[in-house]
Amino acid sequence: MDRYNENPSQTSVAASAISQHELIFHREKEPPPPPDGGLRAWMVVLATHLTVMNSWGIIASFGVFQTYYGTILDETRSSISWIGSMQVFLLFFVGVFGGRATDAGYFRLVYTLGAALQVLSMFMTSLCSEYWQFFLAQGVCSGLANGMMFCAGLSVMSTYFRQWRGVAVGFATTGSVTGGVIYPLMAQHLIPSIGFPWTMRCMGFVCLATLLMASALYKTRIPPRITGPLIEWGAFRELSYNLFLIGIFLMFCGIYFAFYYAGSYALSIGLDSTTSFNSLIIMNAVGLIGRLLPTFLADRYFGVLNIFAPVTICTGIIIVTWMTVETYKGMLVFVLVYGVFAAGVQALFPAAVAALTDDPAKAGTRIGMSFTVVSFGCVVGPPICGALIEAVDGDYVWAQTFCGVVLIAGGVLLGAARVAKTGFVLRAKN
Repeated sequence: MDRYNENPSQTSVAASAISQHELIFHREKEPPPPPDGGLRAWMVVLATHLTVMNSWGIIASFGVFQTYYGTILDETRSSISWIGSMQVFLLFFVGVFGGRATDAGYFRLVYTLGAALQVLSMFMTSLCSEYWQFFLAQGVCSGLANGMMFCAGLSVMSTYFRQWRGVAVGFATTGSVTGGVIYPLMAQHLIPSIGFPWTMRCMGFVCLATLLMASALYKTRIPPRITGPLIEWGAFRELSYNLFLIGIFLMFCGIYFAFYYAGSYALSIGLDSTTSFNSLIIMNAVGLIGRLLPTFLADRYFGVLNIFAPVTICTGIIIVTWMTVETYKGMLVFVLVYGVFAAGVQALFPAAVAALTDDPAKAGTRIGMSFTVVSFGCVVGPPICGALIEAVDGDYVWAQTFCGVVLIAGGVLLGAARVAKTGFVLRAKN
């Protein structure tokens, strides 16, 4: 047990790095060691689960809005995609600063402001009728809220765990599954009966209730600390890290396309609206397996980098095969398989940064740098796909090809980063 505590798993190191952003800091008095359990600690985990439900869960539900806005707005698919892309971009980009503000002792301010903006976003979206209104209310406002809440909540939670940090983070991040199922289900059943405005208000009330509960459950455990610089310039002299950055940029260019367009693709091949909604719900639900199983296998048996690259390549291959889907059964198989692999890619990403970093004191800064790179991949990928669909009169084949190619290329570069780090040693566990 002592040896395990001295050498935590790479997933645990990544979780710690996300929460701390920089392990080099100054304290007048060291806090007590993490309790690694207990009622208070698991209540904070529950709070973080609710936070992820109302940040990543909402992002994972955007496919519902992508399809619906296509029927009420005179805008291209690419333009509509910018709304969802902005949500993800701001989560990663603002999240770096939100996490550091939490480290400095401003958790309650940052989290409360983020929660208020998220609720405001939903109620303001219910009043929107023009594209620019949806973009500001749902894209910008919700994106800012996500960035503030997500990293702030994860920061506090991770201070309660060491040995069981991987389990705690795993349970907390399955909140994206909770939100990714609840919110599309609400849209599916409420929009036809009470209309879009009141559907958004009902979602807003659910968001308000769950975030109030989360806010009440959070309690910071350690005193504020002084963090280091935002950028570690020396990282750019490492070939493995540069290959990794390019790889994750390409990967995140393609990973969210299916989440945004699965519903509209189902309609394009003649399936009904129920199947369209269910495609996204199933894809999000099976993400529970994808978020837990790959990280467990990486920690226990294979190493993060040894799994991250193959899973990314497989995800690209799966999305290329999507172009052959023309039936309900084919669509069902696709969303089941893709949902697992895409969730695995997202879960392994932060752990892979830690695996490439020899000095744990630098892991937090490098994850922040990686978040910044990823944010730009997220913001350009879906709009490019939308433009490709429009360019060929609604055919998805070029968008699917684009996503498959960038995911496969990203996976190859991630594999190259692993080789640059460890050499051609098949059994090297990183």
